[in-house]
Amino acid sequence: MIGYITLGTNDLEKATAFYDALLAKLDAQQTMKTDRLVFWGKSPKGPFLAVGKPYDGAAASTGNGTMISLAAGSQDQVKAVYNKALELGAKDEGEPGYRTDNFFGAYFRDPDGNKLCVFCIA
Repeated sequence: MIGYITLGTNDLEKATAFYDALLAKLDAQQTMKTDRLVFWGKSPKGPFLAVGKPYDGAAASTGNGTMISLAAGSQDQVKAVYNKALELGAKDEGEPGYRTDNFFGAYFRDPDGNKLCVFCIA
């Protein structure tokens, strides 16, 4: 089971503002914050999504083929999160729609270039 996932950022303040607004659409809020990491979740017990400055001090970079998927409760919520992401400066990687008979998803890259999917099983 996933406890938390961390995405790297080179601008923690900008990433925090992006994810505060975006994850609110999924009823999540900040659960923990340090000088280099911020965590969001729906419960203090997890699971969590975090963004942070790399521990080694090197620049954050995105992984080719790496993607984080966020579970939504409905197609409308998928669309709302996707639209909010684009409004916040995310780059479109695939508009909301069915990818299989029952998988409804949308794809985008956050301001640091990390790829995310928001989806529901319809």
